[in-house]
Amino acid sequence: MAALMPTFREALRFWIKLGFVSFGGPAGQIALMHRELVDRRRWVGEGAFLHALNFCMLLPGPEAQQLATYLGWRLHGTRGGIVAGALFVLPSMVILYGLSWLYLAGGHLPWLAAIFHGLMPAVIAIVAGAMLRMGRKSLRTPALVTLAVASFVAIHFFAVSFVVIIAVAALFGWAGSRLRPDWFPSVAPALAGEESAPGATQIAPSWGRAARITVLCLVLWWLPILLVGLWLGWDGTAFRQGVFFSKAALVTFGGAYAVLPYVAQQAVETHAWLSHEQMMAGLALAETTPGPLIMVLQFVGFAGGWQHPGELSPLGAATLGAFITTWATFLPCFLFVFLGAPHVDHLRRRPRLGAALMGITAAVVGVIGNLGVTFARQALWPESGGGLDGFVLVVAVAAFVALERFRVGDLPVIGACAAIGLAWGFLV
Repeated sequence: MAALMPTFREALRFWIKLGFVSFGGPAGQIALMHRELVDRRRWVGEGAFLHALNFCMLLPGPEAQQLATYLGWRLHGTRGGIVAGALFVLPSMVILYGLSWLYLAGGHLPWLAAIFHGLMPAVIAIVAGAMLRMGRKSLRTPALVTLAVASFVAIHFFAVSFVVIIAVAALFGWAGSRLRPDWFPSVAPALAGEESAPGATQIAPSWGRAARITVLCLVLWWLPILLVGLWLGWDGTAFRQGVFFSKAALVTFGGAYAVLPYVAQQAVETHAWLSHEQMMAGLALAETTPGPLIMVLQFVGFAGGWQHPGELSPLGAATLGAFITTWATFLPCFLFVFLGAPHVDHLRRRPRLGAALMGITAAVVGVIGNLGVTFARQALWPESGGGLDGFVLVVAVAAFVALERFRVGDLPVIGACAAIGLAWGFLV
């Protein structure tokens, strides 16, 4: 069945709505777009949607936001892609900014500290659940299991860089698909063709178009970062955040949980922008907002600016850090999508790319395992001393059972843990 072409105004109303209701992480957001755009409105056909999803899985960055950007481009060209991609993150950006200020400005309040104490076990359970789900989905052969275990050992015991791990994993996947295809299967689905909607964007790729997009996006990407460096100095927190998160944007294959270990390792241990406890709090806050979970990086930028303000006020530095971090995280997504969009229909003929992605995904499972172990250790044995925190242990186990055994959603579990933490704070 042919897809239907909406007007730009109709699409704009949908993208605004999507930005406010896109809870549930990438799986829920992708399912929501499929239900609305393919099944209900029929703006996009099944084949085009699956082609687009496969394409976005091969890109660094948040796949749900990139999928929205590509589908917006497909419907209304460049302006459609910009509107869809920007509106996917703007609501969560504003909401998380307010929550970040509340956490850092009011963290000394006993009732607020009790709430965040309750959020810690929720984060442990959510990360553990994410690792298990990714493992069940991606570790389909002994070779992929071995790659996941090796990645965990490399980053946890030998502090091997996350960038090195995913590069080696991609190489193993690509080479393995040639030597033993059954060990490194491609994730590319068999996609059905479809009749394109009248008016759907179809542009032939060319070197001139690629050069124009690359130059424009690189200027937009780096100009604010360089201006901040000229203003506040090349050693200033905001400039270093811009450079760091620009690098992170290039290696975030596998979504937010893939980049979190790298960010936690560098932002906490190398740059000291925030603590492990604050990182866990930021992840919990990002889970409660719509939009991509990778918005947690905005919290990292906010906290780093607040705690290292330099010549600015804490709030001014935090605002600048939040903006520069979000800009460096999402601007590259538009570059990747607009460059690759004309090539989407050819991806099904590139199974080795899918195999390389499968290798990366397997490595990410091991890296997420390291993240879970690190977070759990920091929460169960806090730096303030006092030994094992039994409250965090019991509530984390209960939250994990609720998520995995009874299929309770992330938001109800987070809300319940926050309420339990508040009640426990008053009791003790």
